[in-house]
Amino acid sequence: LPAHKPAPASGFSNANYAPGNQVPYGYAQHAPGTYQGVAGTGSYGFQVQAMGVPAGLAVPPIQNQPIMKEGTIWMPVPPPLPNCPPGLEYLTQIDQILIHQQIELLEILTGFETNNKYEIKNTLGQRVYFAAEDTDCCTRNCCGPSRPFTLRIIDNLGHEVITLQRPLRCSSCCFPCCLQELEVQAPPGTPVGYVVQNWHACLPKFTIQDEKRMDILKITGPCVVCSCCEDVHFEVKSVDETSTVGRISKQWTGFLKEAFTDADNFGITFPMDLDVKMKAVMIGACFLIDFMFFEHASDNKQRTGVWQ
Repeated sequence: LPAHKPAPASGFSNANYAPGNQVPYGYAQHAPGTYQGVAGTGSYGFQVQAMGVPAGLAVPPIQNQPIMKEGTIWMPVPPPLPNCPPGLEYLTQIDQILIHQQIELLEILTGFETNNKYEIKNTLGQRVYFAAEDTDCCTRNCCGPSRPFTLRIIDNLGHEVITLQRPLRCSSCCFPCCLQELEVQAPPGTPVGYVVQNWHACLPKFTIQDEKRMDILKITGPCVVCSCCEDVHFEVKSVDETSTVGRISKQWTGFLKEAFTDADNFGITFPMDLDVKMKAVMIGACFLIDFMFFEHASDNKQRTGVWQ
């Protein structure tokens, strides 16, 4: 008898999708392995080639070449697409994203909390976006990881294409009526989705919603969110939680970096044909998870679960 195939999750158009089995047009197929070739990225569980044109492929037109800006290689600018928010065209070409938080020297030397900054890259190491927190000094240092924030994501043309807004909410499941929430706007001022924390006795659980507040995906993390010597995985599942369609992974970066900084590395996988708006919301979910569980508090300890 033919094997039974589960129905695709809401928001997907390809019922045969298996995470990682598709690659952007023009990229070489990668086998599962260790992320290599980009300095400082460590092991993401992704395979990547050296930057440049992969062997055996024709050289693309000059207008679609990677862009060099101040020593950084940016992903080529894709053409505009109908019904796609401006700036999200990049996300139509990728099914994996790497997020690298920049180390702030002032924060290491003084313990003074500074605005977080992140590089968002594809698996070739090309920068897709740059993200910067926009929060005042008092809020950062008084509220710590629980702080409300606005995080602005810009493309290689310097345009703000995604805005993430997190209001001040409780960071513990002791208060189920006021749990965490994040609004994703693309372009700024136009909501395209939300990340909503769900109450659970021991597991970190979130729902990804579209702009109409309809549930699209679920996210479930481990009972103890502790990144000690190993990666931490948050599984992205269908609404009924019967199938896994992606993953948000926090990478173990080593004892020294984990002990003295809160600069984290993340990897995100999602279906190639997932709506670009939901891809943007998944990026927002990654940032919310970072602040909730991996951003050091004033006592230099990270949270390990939903009750802290």
